[in-house]
Amino acid sequence: MRAIVVTRVAAALAVLVCSVAVFAQSPAEPAAEAAKAAKEIKLFDGKSLKDWKILDKIDFDGHGEVAVKDGELVLKMGRPMTGVKWAGQELPKTNYEITFQARRIEGGDFFCGMTFPVEKSHCSLILGGWGGSLTGLSCLDGFDASENESTNSMSFTDGKWYKVRLQVTPEKIQVWVDDDQIVDVKIAGRKVSLRWEMDTMPPLGFASYATTGGFKNIVMKRL
Repeated sequence: MRAIVVTRVAAALAVLVCSVAVFAQSPAEPAAEAAKAAKEIKLFDGKSLKDWKILDKIDFDGHGEVAVKDGELVLKMGRPMTGVKWAGQELPKTNYEITFQARRIEGGDFFCGMTFPVEKSHCSLILGGWGGSLTGLSCLDGFDASENESTNSMSFTDGKWYKVRLQVTPEKIQVWVDDDQIVDVKIAGRKVSLRWEMDTMPPLGFASYATTGGFKNIVMKRL
């Protein structure tokens, strides 16, 4: 009988210790989630154009339809360009990362022309330009994505989603598409700027050129 009592007491103590451990750890979990939320900015809710403005000037005056469908931001083929710009809260200008998914739905030019802040200036990431395969940054020291050291080429398949990750620091701009790094350029002391067609896109925007492109899961994170 005494053995049974001792066993029950030991079991009760074990449950108590486990409960105390769980309650001791639980306050850290909300704190970790709050810290993550503070670092991340979800730029596209997948349901609406909230905080985004459709561009309609310069090369965007013949823009195509801008639609949100099944969690995707669709920029339909324009004459020549269709695009949107950020109109929400102030965003970081350096030491940040943007991740998103993009795809070319139809067309033969760039499906992703993303303009982004670089300290006091801006730059554009081009995917699928100049005939459908060119990638690069516009502009570095006055040279656009077709004629600077970021210039590269990549075969894009219509309808396929590509994961894009862009990092901006005072020293570098780096870009990955899926697992491949396609841009790694030093920018300290250099002129970073936009082509004139993109002048209405800051502080942040997405555009397509005579092509229908889609975007989803757009998130900015402070580094």
